[in-house]
Amino acid sequence: MGLVLILSLFLRVMLFAIYSPVSFSDTGGYQRSAQAVLNGFENYDGTRTPVYPILIALTGSEKMLYISQLFLGLGITLAWFIIGWKVSRKPFIGALIALAHTLNPGQFFFEANLLTETLAAFWLILSLLGANFWLADRKYHSTWLALGIGISTSLAALTRPQFIFMPLWLAIFLAFTSQDRTRRFNFKPFVGLLLPALVLIGGWMAWVYSRYNILSVTTMSGFHLVQHAGYYFEDLPDEFAAIRDTYIAFRDTRLDAFGTQSNTIWEAIPALQEASGLNFYDLSQTLQELSLKLILTHPWQYLERVLKGWFWFWRAPVYWRQSAFTLPGISNLMVLWVWLARGLMVLMNLVFVLSSIAALISNRLRHFFNLSSFHWLLAGTVWITSIFTSLLEHGENQRFLIPLQTAVIFWAIWIIYFTWQARTRNPGTVRAVN
Repeated sequence: MGLVLILSLFLRVMLFAIYSPVSFSDTGGYQRSAQAVLNGFENYDGTRTPVYPILIALTGSEKMLYISQLFLGLGITLAWFIIGWKVSRKPFIGALIALAHTLNPGQFFFEANLLTETLAAFWLILSLLGANFWLADRKYHSTWLALGIGISTSLAALTRPQFIFMPLWLAIFLAFTSQDRTRRFNFKPFVGLLLPALVLIGGWMAWVYSRYNILSVTTMSGFHLVQHAGYYFEDLPDEFAAIRDTYIAFRDTRLDAFGTQSNTIWEAIPALQEASGLNFYDLSQTLQELSLKLILTHPWQYLERVLKGWFWFWRAPVYWRQSAFTLPGISNLMVLWVWLARGLMVLMNLVFVLSSIAALISNRLRHFFNLSSFHWLLAGTVWITSIFTSLLEHGENQRFLIPLQTAVIFWAIWIIYFTWQARTRNPGTVRAVN
């Protein structure tokens, strides 16, 4: 653990010294929300969930935000070490998982990006670490741990809304897997996880509804559905001709330029407001209603897009910029690292998908790979995320896996290790703890 800490800290110090923080198209929205936080939420527009803007407001500058995300990344690395070590009882497994996280440029460079993923990954790993302890031994079945897991999962959802399912998923999983001889269902984790979710997520949704009459964690939910429905906007009736024709003009321009209509909506919003006469919030609600109607009348086209979005989910992207390096020449070496790592990540994703399906079907494989309940918690979390996000969004789906990419790596390394052990017939096979 000491070696992992030293190496991980050294790499992050080096990154901070030679690589500048990077802004993306979403960064400005979070920074505007952070300014509204500093003004007491008076002008908070509800387009972003509040946790990341609060972090921006607390840090006060891009440099300090960058530093805070590097420390979050260090914490994530050490948490994966503990999980790998505790599940396998082998420190080298923990070190392998931890270093796989730090040496993955898709995670490492994201700590310099002024976006939500690193903070979301931090809350998720706290939740998973707590769940790992809960599953390992009944002595950890305390109300305080359940509340802690519930708070961290709720904060993950209020950082990245794609994880809004996490409190309920973890509550159900822990309630049924931590049963004892006298009962089949343990209410302690169920209540302990859902109570913070009701307070934090429910309270935030109530605030958004009271201000904007939209029952959601953000005021942009209607715009996200257009990512699916925009492909068949021609079928909207003439009653909505202003919205229909304006959007189609933007969509066709983007199709000609990029071959896809993904993310058209973000460019079209001002023109749609002007054409329809609706304000931002009414436009979001209207587009949500129209998109749902179009999806219901085009179910097979919708499912086709869902499947394609699910496929994109596994692309293992690396969000970085060569121009952010302050030392000339080093960016060329980074290009090689990024492409090699991406190839390896895609392979890891393929191992995860195929082996998790096979192990779910085959009891023999479950025993062969020595899969614990914690492995299935990880697998379920990744699978639910891949399906849930694909149902709701058809845009930058490959970005949704980033906070959970190391969970996939953990699974893949475990499967590869046991396959190798079987081939070499090594008697010292690692045994899963829970």
